[in-house]
Amino acid sequence: MGDIFKPESETQVLDAVKWAVSGNARALGVRGHGSKDGLGRPLQADSMLDLSGLSGIELYEPEELVMTARAGTPIADVQAALDEAEQMLAFEPWSPEHIYGTEGGTVGGLFAAAQAGPRRPLAGAARDHLLGFRAVSGRGEIFKSGGRVVKNVTGFDLSKLMAGSMGTLAVMTEVTLKVLPKPEKARTILVFGAPDPGQAMRDAQNSPYEVSGVAHLPGEIAARSSVSYVSGAGTGVTAVRVEGPAPSVEARCEALRELLAVHGEVEELHTHNTHALWREIRDVRLLPNDQALWRISVPPTDGAEVVEKLWGDHYFDWAGGLIWSTQALVDSERVRGALKGGHATLMRAPDDVRASVDVFQPQADGVQALTDRLRAGFDPHGILNPGRM
Repeated sequence: MGDIFKPESETQVLDAVKWAVSGNARALGVRGHGSKDGLGRPLQADSMLDLSGLSGIELYEPEELVMTARAGTPIADVQAALDEAEQMLAFEPWSPEHIYGTEGGTVGGLFAAAQAGPRRPLAGAARDHLLGFRAVSGRGEIFKSGGRVVKNVTGFDLSKLMAGSMGTLAVMTEVTLKVLPKPEKARTILVFGAPDPGQAMRDAQNSPYEVSGVAHLPGEIAARSSVSYVSGAGTGVTAVRVEGPAPSVEARCEALRELLAVHGEVEELHTHNTHALWREIRDVRLLPNDQALWRISVPPTDGAEVVEKLWGDHYFDWAGGLIWSTQALVDSERVRGALKGGHATLMRAPDDVRASVDVFQPQADGVQALTDRLRAGFDPHGILNPGRM
């Protein structure tokens, strides 16, 4: 690794990018805290742009449900401000601690990696909560998109492109995000030993009771939970979360218990155990952290068939539409060959493995051509995190 730049202003970010462009297109790695360096292919950059000095919440208006922060602001600082106002990031981003053995992370990195958790089917993805941003393109130009209101419709919605781009299009220097109030109550209905967990999950997801999380843990995975009702079940556990005002939660839980009773014995977790269980599900704490980890997104009706073709530990989130699976050996052809639709991402593996396989789902030719044109438009010299995706 060559030079390390640690800018403290957007102008200094611009200067670093211009330097990289003028220096015969020197590859420039883009990093916040490095908490997700294990996601994507290993960094292969001549120099590093460390955005951790670009930190601070610039605007937070709880009554307007909006926050603007510099891209290098620690997630811990954002979370502390939200906790004080009893608000949250509704898309429930996962933590890198158990997946990568790292702590922290920045708000810019959160959106660059498009981190979203169990509440995504109800609340939307990370990109749906990014209202606007400022950035420096690979051309060496400052640009901005969106604004501080939800109904801002000026120009192209570039936020959808930046979310999940892993720093390959531009260097975000500031983000504006939508936040929401924390729910007053949270409860989880547990269904023990459902003969057809997929149908139980779909019944819950398709019900009119506005569930905010639907997951299934096979028996050996449930046994690892810190929640005694789950770990002591001795069988597979289907979990259905309900959040909101107390009277509404109570009414919906009662209706769900009746609806799901046909699938097996039911139990109900109150708020403390609900939070503990869904943190485990969100952060992949129920799977070993010393094996390759896959994040597989499929049509919910295909989940059971997919895991029959795989090996290793697994569990389901998103009502069966998301499979977390660990594998002792990385066999990307076998994993992707098990899919009839959807995509599979290799979330964790040794550096040499990630350097030699397709970490992200290969794109169809037409989509790949469009992606290449987009990248050429934002970063024509290919200097920003080259090869990361």
